[in-house]
Amino acid sequence: MSKRSPQPPRAIAALRLSCVTSVTTSPERQRSAIQLSTERLGFTLVAEATDLGVSARRTSPFERPSLSAWLLRPQDYEAVVWSHVDRAVRSVAHMVELVAWGQQHDRTLVFGVPEADDPLVVTPQADGSTLRRSMELAHDAEQEARTISNRLTSSHQALRAAGRYGGGLVPFGYQKAPHPSGSGWCLAPDPETAGLVRVIVDDVHAGRSLVAIARRLNESGVPVPRDRHAQLQGRPMGGRRHGRDFERFRWTSGTLSKVLRSPSLMGHRTHGGQTVRHESGDPVLIGEPLLSDAEFAALQDALLTRSNGTRSPRRGTTAPLTGVAYCSGCEGRMYFAVRKGYPYGDYVCRATARGEICPAPAAMRSDWLEDYTLSRYRLAATAVGDMSRERLLRDGVHVTVRKGQSGGGPVRLAGPDTTRLTFTLGARL
Repeated sequence: MSKRSPQPPRAIAALRLSCVTSVTTSPERQRSAIQLSTERLGFTLVAEATDLGVSARRTSPFERPSLSAWLLRPQDYEAVVWSHVDRAVRSVAHMVELVAWGQQHDRTLVFGVPEADDPLVVTPQADGSTLRRSMELAHDAEQEARTISNRLTSSHQALRAAGRYGGGLVPFGYQKAPHPSGSGWCLAPDPETAGLVRVIVDDVHAGRSLVAIARRLNESGVPVPRDRHAQLQGRPMGGRRHGRDFERFRWTSGTLSKVLRSPSLMGHRTHGGQTVRHESGDPVLIGEPLLSDAEFAALQDALLTRSNGTRSPRRGTTAPLTGVAYCSGCEGRMYFAVRKGYPYGDYVCRATARGEICPAPAAMRSDWLEDYTLSRYRLAATAVGDMSRERLLRDGVHVTVRKGQSGGGPVRLAGPDTTRLTFTLGARL
């Protein structure tokens, strides 16, 4: 009886593109290059991970919707193949992360090299010269991305000075329109949302809270600026945020506040949330104003009065479990809330801030939840040394908190009810 011949290694094709247009042919070119590499190596393609409209500068391979799902299932294949290094990563740090994953799971990474006949093959046992070559290519891709970014920044600066729309998210209440000069684009009132801006401003002056206005917008099915922008471009709404997929995004008080505080409502060109001005000091106009200068100033006064003058620039979080602790009721992130007069605070569900209603909002004392999480992490990962938030996120620590019961008396002060907690390590990889 003859022996069965060994099966060729299974491979998945990984495609990525930052910007997709109706005339884009890059995905097909990537497929052709990947097919050529797999044939030369004797691999069999079994699946494809396609991430279109995804930036390699901003996301690592483990954060891309399609590819990340496959990286969680390394048992289904033996190799991942890209048409070129810059389709996989545009930073040395991400390449280090990818190579470490391959070594950990005994998987091979293949990168097509257009200027060479053979692809770069990084096996789990790759020697020093191969690893150095992969890092050099990643460094070149990183430098190229930085050059492109600087070039685009200079281009956008020129467009801002000329009062032309240079791309990006269209301000709420507007849509893209041909520039009167016949060259380029500007902004014009969006027939479906420009009038809505007036209604929202009237609601603010009537004393309605931003949370209440956001809730009404969600109930009416009004798309948020990001979704409306996608509609105008003929793309599907929704997307991925904080590791969750949404069919469409929801209005929150924060989203609404950002819209209402933007000088774009006066037709101003903005950058970094501020008005762009000519050398004379006059604002650069990019579209017809939705609010007059006086109306915009009155709106800002109303918002400032409502915030009691306490609004300050947002700072980065120091809470170690942000992005680690999640509410079981809505699967959303829990955030740290200060308890005045106490050395500890609470981690609480913030579904209402996202414009959602959680059926069972959870909360727990911060010191209890942090002590529990760190002790479980040290035990599960045999970890020592610094226990920073970055380290917890990197190792995929995930804690889910269920809503507690009311009452309990002195027993509740003895410590956390661990039956409400679920600890997972390695949720990311």
